Amino acid sequence: MSSHHAQAPGTSRAAIGMIAVAAAAAFLATFNETFLNVALTPIMTDFGIDVSVVQWLATGYLLVAAVFVPVSNVLYHRFRTRPLFVAAVAFLVVGSVVGALAPSFGVLLAGRLLQAVGTGLLTPIGMNITLAVAPREKLGLAMGIMAAMTTLGPSMAIVVSGALLSVAPWTTLMWVFGALSLIVLLAGAVLLRNVAELGRPVLDVLSFLLVAVGLVGLLYGISTAFSGSPLVAAITAAVGILALAAFGVRQNRIEHPLLNLQPFRSTPFVLGVSMTMLGLLFVFAMNVVIPIFLQSVKGQTPMGASLTLAPGILMTVVLGPVAGRLFDRHGGRVMIPAGFAIMAVFALLVGAAAGHESVLLFAALYVPAVLATSLVIGPSQTFALSSLDRQSSPHGVTVVSTSFQIAGCLGTSLAIGAYNALTTRGLASGSDLLGASVLGFRGAAVLVALTSVVGVVLAFAATRAARAARAARAAEAGETIGSGRAHTVVDLMKTDVYALSTEQNVLEALQMFTDRGISGAPVLRPDGSLAGFLSDGDVMRYLSAEHPSSTNIYSFAIGESDDLEDALADLVSLPVMRLATHEVVTVDANDSIADAVAVLSDKHLKKVPVVRGENGPMIGIVSRSAVNRLAISSYLASREEQARPADGETGAVEREPQLA
Repeated sequence: MSSHHAQAPGTSRAAIGMIAVAAAAAFLATFNETFLNVALTPIMTDFGIDVSVVQWLATGYLLVAAVFVPVSNVLYHRFRTRPLFVAAVAFLVVGSVVGALAPSFGVLLAGRLLQAVGTGLLTPIGMNITLAVAPREKLGLAMGIMAAMTTLGPSMAIVVSGALLSVAPWTTLMWVFGALSLIVLLAGAVLLRNVAELGRPVLDVLSFLLVAVGLVGLLYGISTAFSGSPLVAAITAAVGILALAAFGVRQNRIEHPLLNLQPFRSTPFVLGVSMTMLGLLFVFAMNVVIPIFLQSVKGQTPMGASLTLAPGILMTVVLGPVAGRLFDRHGGRVMIPAGFAIMAVFALLVGAAAGHESVLLFAALYVPAVLATSLVIGPSQTFALSSLDRQSSPHGVTVVSTSFQIAGCLGTSLAIGAYNALTTRGLASGSDLLGASVLGFRGAAVLVALTSVVGVVLAFAATRAARAARAARAAEAGETIGSGRAHTVVDLMKTDVYALSTEQNVLEALQMFTDRGISGAPVLRPDGSLAGFLSDGDVMRYLSAEHPSSTNIYSFAIGESDDLEDALADLVSLPVMRLATHEVVTVDANDSIADAVAVLSDKHLKKVPVVRGENGPMIGIVSRSAVNRLAISSYLASREEQARPADGETGAVEREPQLA
């Protein structure tokens, strides 16, 4: 069964509230990644440091956040969701206070790194919450909202910080962010409930050290490739790669891996993560190089540079959920490559406009470029995570969240590196500052355009991979059932099951029954365990007892609907568990097909939920129709097997197609 659907509370208020908190957390985490970028100059002045030191406020933040993302997966399954979320946001609050009161740069950096710990934990926790509570049919919309927040965060940070710095000192940024974090902390404490399957996962210290050395080495090597010694950068990156390789080997050998590498076995997942990273790389690269160019060359103030980015940023917030709905309806076969193509074209046009005097033209051309990222980032995330099963999804979220930090570091480092390198080369060749800076900016624009072209190629490859994966699953299912080789209910059950939540009301249940063309559905608790089963018969029996004149639902068809309308209005305030059957007959995942047949026959049931272990989560449903298909397919397969000698002798009898 899909991991998203198993725990989906539909569109209940509780689910909406939790998704809103998760989206706010995603916004905060990415907002803080660039919030201090515009303030680096006054910070250098206050503490008497140069750019090579102050840049660690950005680079160090991303590195520490990347290191702590894998740890979040262990914590997510060990501690209840609400206290874990509150603790993660508390790191942001405490780090903000430390940074605001810092008497030296070292203390400021320590506060910044405390914030990074919270960011590394918070990003995957928020995504896991969204995956747990969003209905499968609305997953694209929910992930579109999350993608809009992660895209909005680093972009909006530049606008807000520019506005604040025009009227207040840089320490105000830390106080403002601390206040925002406190608001999200309180909202999480009120609205969240546990949505994770809790256990006793163990944090492997050696794995943590290896991933820390690996990510820090790799990202430090990349970030210093343009500005430092190439030899040191190469050695550091090589050490990082070796540490990551050792990390991967260890994960496959220990009982409790820090990061389950199973998602990497899915080609669609790998391609989806790669496309997400390319979209984020574009955002981070353009949002760091544009303000620098506008301030140093075009004479814009921090506020003016921020406002140049504002229109595209605000429109991206609106387009993110729209892109999610489009993905739900049509998939990403056209949307994602089109988004990358628009990004590439308009990045080149923005680069061309850099030499033009009009800043308005520059800003106008950037709008479609940043809007196109909405067609890429959210849909690519959804594409990647929807390719995973229930067990792999939390690990996939960890990988995606880590990719955020890596993409941010790559985008920032590559754009600034190309800009500085080409600007320096232009000055050395005799160009003035304007000409050299335009050359540097165009080089950065060409670089991000090339990464977008790579994204187009990956998007087409992802479409082919997804089609191949679907064909393989269909073939495997047909082979298992058609040949009669199914031995346990897991081999026979339907995994993509529509489910209700204990938070929903009866009218919402009836609406789902109508929309999905079903007559009943299991009711799940937030942790995915089975709470009950509601059928349309349960509802009609209630109406018959409480509203006798409304028992004929067909009265709507003949215009006598007043009594029934009153009765159905009564269902809005009626929780599904008031009418659902609490003692639900189930079969275990390890039960045989014969056991399932016996339950269906003895209890006179059409379908029976499949659970994993006593009081475990529901993972699917076995129906009478599935058993009938298996029986017929097995019979036809045995007849065909018996007919094969005669076929070999005459060569005249064609094989009858098996039932799928």
